[in-house]
Amino acid sequence: MLSPSFHDETIEQMGEVRIVLVEPSHPGNIGGAARAMKTMGLDALYLVRPARFPDPQADWRASQAVDVVAAAVVVDTIDDAIGDCALAIGTSTRERRIPWPQANAEEVAAKIVAGGYEQPVAILFGRETSGLSNEELQRCHLHLTIPANPAYPSLNLAMAVQVVCYELFKARGAASAPVPTDRRHATVTELEAFFAHLETALLRVGFLNPKAPRQVMTRMRRLFGRVGLDETELGMLRGMLSHIESVAERKERSAETPD
Repeated sequence: MLSPSFHDETIEQMGEVRIVLVEPSHPGNIGGAARAMKTMGLDALYLVRPARFPDPQADWRASQAVDVVAAAVVVDTIDDAIGDCALAIGTSTRERRIPWPQANAEEVAAKIVAGGYEQPVAILFGRETSGLSNEELQRCHLHLTIPANPAYPSLNLAMAVQVVCYELFKARGAASAPVPTDRRHATVTELEAFFAHLETALLRVGFLNPKAPRQVMTRMRRLFGRVGLDETELGMLRGMLSHIESVAERKERSAETPD
């Protein structure tokens, strides 16, 4: 949740912003991230399979942000951390064969502030040594990059959290109240169910090659992630897929019935 030091009207119309650390290996980075969050008015910290937690080093590095560390939510899977979120943003420095929508920290902060999300928004930070996996990045709507010296682009985990939290703090301070939406945004869990339904339907009608469906589905994820579906739009699409499956089933039965 947000600190009351921000503009009250903006806070009321914005949902929770979660900082999600995926498999952090050093508890000091957890404490450093908590301290970075608290200085910028954030306190929703999620930890996915931390190697060492709770740990005194996390408390020591947190300094006066021990309350953020104590309230951290520890989960077993990324789904547990982001399933109910309307927007999931993954930090990444890697190039991808299929380009994904990406933005720098300042642009991401502006998008979150302007979005008027009622459900939580999650910003994922990967492992200290290897970052987020390709599969984990595909679960995200948007990839966040932090421009740095090309000769040495590596940022400490807590430093990266600090940069992103600062941009959120800055964007909120300058923001007017977001325009309210008439429908809530679809959650990550709802989108995952839609993608599974979409893949099943496309395989059934022969659009996807069952031996190699992944590239098309990756592009579908990118497309719908860029659009930003609300609950009504997602329901319409699921209804269309169900109708397509019904038509395919009738044709299959007709083909099996002898003349």
